[in-house]
Amino acid sequence: KELIYTESDLIMTPIIDNPKIMKQVPVRFDSKTLHIPAYSVEKLSSMKDMDWNNFLKRVCSLLDSSEKNTGAARSKLNLLYYLCTLVVHKKIASRLISSQLFPILIQQLRAASNWDIRANVARVIGLLALHASELGENVPVSEAITLLTELIRENFRNSKLKQCFLPALGELLYLIASKEEKGEHPRECWAVPSAAYTVLMRCLREGVRLFHG
Repeated sequence: KELIYTESDLIMTPIIDNPKIMKQVPVRFDSKTLHIPAYSVEKLSSMKDMDWNNFLKRVCSLLDSSEKNTGAARSKLNLLYYLCTLVVHKKIASRLISSQLFPILIQQLRAASNWDIRANVARVIGLLALHASELGENVPVSEAITLLTELIRENFRNSKLKQCFLPALGELLYLIASKEEKGEHPRECWAVPSAAYTVLMRCLREGVRLFHG
């Protein structure tokens, strides 16, 4: 066993926002144009259920807005930047991934016409998957995986978009695998479609080919 494995093989490193894979621009949000109070992690962690639910309802309402003008797009992006700063904390990530926010993120990933919004929705999903220590059994992870797989396949020749969606897909797959490894029985809504593996293998083959080219 000592000959087969090195210590580094057993250390899991993040897929998303990993500077060794791809350098990410630091996320900054503008609290003045956020349209909700820019609560700190400490404030959110100590909130009573009623206050938390009101906060979550406002976040979901802003994200789910059907307005398509430039100002609305900027507001959504700013909110997504704010969420990126919150979901790197385990307690917040665990609460949000099992909340009504997750289905709305999936809906935005599917329907948003602005690709910056889609890319940052994928980033929030990936960060949620990375940092959440708990996963509710009804969280529609399978739906998110299916959608990310479709987006990667549809934009396979667009390396920039592919690099936005692949980390989120990888983090969701690892989240499910880690839950099953801990003995948590796989749920129907955690099922991984075979297309996800096919697309991942295709990405790996293309990556190797580009590296050698």
